[in-house]
Formats: sequence, C-alpha cells, structure tokens
Amino acid sequence: MAPAATRSEWLDRVRRIDGQGHDVLLMPDHLGMWPPFTPLVAAAEASDRLRFGTLVLNNEFWNPVLLAREATAVDVLTGGRLELGMGAGHAAIEFAACGVPYEAPGVRVGRLAEAVPLVRRLLAGEAVNHDGAYRLERAATGLTAEQGPVPVMVGGNGDRVLRIAAEHADIVGLVGFTAGTGLIHTDLSHFTWAGLADRRAHVRRCAGPRFHELELSVLVQRVRVVDDARVAAAEFAGGSDIDLDMLLDSPFALFGTESHIASRLERLRTEHGVSYVTTFEHSAEPLATAAASMSRQ
Repeated sequence: MAPAATRSEWLDRVRRIDGQGHDVLLMPDHLGMWPPFTPLVAAAEASDRLRFGTLVLNNEFWNPVLLAREATAVDVLTGGRLELGMGAGHAAIEFAACGVPYEAPGVRVGRLAEAVPLVRRLLAGEAVNHDGAYRLERAATGLTAEQGPVPVMVGGNGDRVLRIAAEHADIVGLVGFTAGTGLIHTDLSHFTWAGLADRRAHVRRCAGPRFHELELSVLVQRVRVVDDARVAAAEFAGGSDIDLDMLLDSPFALFGTESHIASRLERLRTEHGVSYVTTFEHSAEPLATAAASMSRQ
C-alpha cells in the first residue's frame, strides 16, 4: 500500500479495507514506500479483525535474526495477527540506491533458501547455530511471539523459489510472472490458467505429503468491474505487446462484469485450490464486491 500523508489518513484507509470485507492487509517492501512493519502495528489500532502481513519482504535487505526479532514484536503488538511473507528481491535499482550488492538470481534465491527455515526456527524461540551464507553463533531473539507458529508465506514464480515455499512455508504466493531486474514485470511466463496449473503442480511435487497443509495464494494485478473487458485489458496493457486475449482469460488479471469475475474466483477455488486471493489497493474494492457476489450465488 502507498504511503499516507497523515496518521489519520492511514487509519481511515485501514478501516475502509476492513469495511470492504477483506481478511488481510499486506505491505510491500520497496524503497519509495513505507517500511513494511511499522504501518501494520498502527493498523492494528484501527481494526481488531484484519490480519496483517508482508507481500513480500526483500530477503536481501534483512538479516534472519534481526528479522525474527522484528516480526516477533509485530506479532505481539498486532495481537497475534502477523503473516510473514518473504521473497528473493528483484529490483536492481533499489539495491543500487541503498548500496546492497545486486547478485545473480541464483545467489539471492540460495540465501532465501537458507533464510526461511532459519527465521522459522528463530520465531519459534530456538537458539540457532548456522554455517553458510549466514554465519550464526548461538543466535536467538530471546522473545516469544503470540502465535505459535507465525505463518510464513514465500512468494514467487521460479522453480527454486516455489520449492522453498513448498518445503518450508505455510502459504505459497503465486504471481504468474518471471521477475526481471526492474519494477515492471514484462515476462508474463505463467499468467494463464495453464501457467497457474503448471506452477501448482510444481509446488505439489516439491511439497510431497505436506501439500495439503499449504494455503495457495494468487496475486491479481488488476481487477476492473466493467461491461467491456477488452477495453479494460487494453488499458492494463498500456500499449505494450501483451496478448489481450491472454489477459482476458488470465487468473492474474480480472476484467468484466461482477458475475464474470466471481466465476473466475470460483474457478480459482474449485479447480486450483486457491483460497487466498490478493490484489493492490486500487483493485481492493472491486475484488471485494466480486467475492461478495460469489458468496451470494
């Protein structure tokens, strides 16, 4: 969610999201936006129903021990309502801006693979020794989270990231695109229903028996309730060469009438086992409206 100009504006926005019927409010981890955790603590003052999370933290900006310390405090201060989302980071311009080395994707994903289980152990109150990308000696937060355990989401699209999610997370975040080095996602490699099915199958293979314990989440880039879905899709494409027919039949972009979008949400649930659908603030209200319509059908 974008920064607010004042505290009262932020709390009003939180109440609006709550009033629309959403279940979770999520913060990103990008420069030029608020840091992810502090706004969530404030948001807990405005809603005693919403859960709060990160979608997703740039793992390269965090140390596992310091992250676990921060997350534990946030879980307590939100009344045990935190979901901790983690990812490998991708925006080269942000790494340069804060002086963090921008290493190859394989290196970043390798660190994420080490960080996720380490953070989980630290959140559980363990003392950890680790000799790898993170050299930890008797590492512990000395703190106790309110939840046991704090749910962890890992979000992405590539085989290795989704393997990490399948093996170590509670929630698997499916995004449908292959991340590049910028903030604009141009490689919509798995943006179709077939692409979603492929990623879900990969998660299932990697998860093995624990697959049925996982919650599957889809990040929808845009939701528009309109009579002319093609016009909305063209606006979303923004003059690029994205195939409009693909967009019109994508689970990651929902355009059309309220009933049409509701049918897509139902398809996500029944055919693909997706129970967690999220979107950006500009699409929050139409998503909530369509979800409410689905529940009435």
